[in-house]
Amino acid sequence: MPMSAPLPNLLVLSGGDVADQLEGNRAECLDVVRRAYLAHDAGSSVNPQSAFLRFPHQPRSRIISLPAYLGGEFDVAGIKWIASFPANRDRGIPRASAVLVLNDAETGYPFACLESSIISAARTAASAVLAAETIVGTRDARRVGIIGTGLIARQVWKFLRDLGWRTGGFRLFDLDRAAADRFGAALTEQGAPDVVTVDDAAGAFADCDVVLLTTVAGEPHLHDPALLAHAPVVLHLSLRDLSPEMILAAHNITDDVDHAVRERTSLHLTEQRTGNRGFVHGTLADLLTGRTARPEGTPVIFSPFGLGVLDLAVGKWVHDRVTAQGGGTPVPGFYDAVAS
Repeated sequence: MPMSAPLPNLLVLSGGDVADQLEGNRAECLDVVRRAYLAHDAGSSVNPQSAFLRFPHQPRSRIISLPAYLGGEFDVAGIKWIASFPANRDRGIPRASAVLVLNDAETGYPFACLESSIISAARTAASAVLAAETIVGTRDARRVGIIGTGLIARQVWKFLRDLGWRTGGFRLFDLDRAAADRFGAALTEQGAPDVVTVDDAAGAFADCDVVLLTTVAGEPHLHDPALLAHAPVVLHLSLRDLSPEMILAAHNITDDVDHAVRERTSLHLTEQRTGNRGFVHGTLADLLTGRTARPEGTPVIFSPFGLGVLDLAVGKWVHDRVTAQGGGTPVPGFYDAVAS
């Protein structure tokens, strides 16, 4: 009979634990995301389709599960369970909440449970800034337009700031103008130049060479391809802002085609319109490896669906840093009854 191995410990990491590891370490976090993309591209992952739990009585609300395994240097499995309830803002609490469970790839036992709204926002922001840097070729933007000024936008700004992007100005738009003004005041306080709240979404495109979309829109609300006439790089993180006309007017990059062309995303609606996926020109990994490049003078739209392997990579990185520092909250005896 085999000797009994010790049962694993379960460690809980709070939002504070996660945030502490991000501060001052965003360049390292971005590199973790880059390596995760390359591992996924190399086939060292299993990333099933995300599952959406929707509510008939709350059509704008949903909870999404993202299970995954990421091999190579990471060798971790797990699942993110993330809720988006827009009405929470009327309650005075954040729209999104999430947990990330990390499983040991050898035994299957969960060894960590992390607050994951911050991890989710950080990996999304890191992928956006990585894409912008790869497409632009430098860390320079004459002006950045931002549509939707919530948590994701704040995280993108922090990555731009901490990675030393040279930016000449910001144009902000949000349906809640007061929210845009608050975000603008925070940017100015942290050293961002020429921050202006604009009156409409078009103002966040005009004369901006990088445009960030981080709304909670469920249907396309931007329809005019003329917004792309000056060939900006559009980081389409909220997935459903752009009409098929906008998508077809640009060079389109995503994270994983099969994941992104579904669930009524702008890419999915464009596939339904055209009957094919020929308008998707490649993935971020294609850009990172040099298999594709940005056509000169052409607008580029990066529409990442958001891969569970990225949550695993960032979550494992945070976990390893916290445990090396003796942090986190252990749950003694969590599995004891199972073994008795």
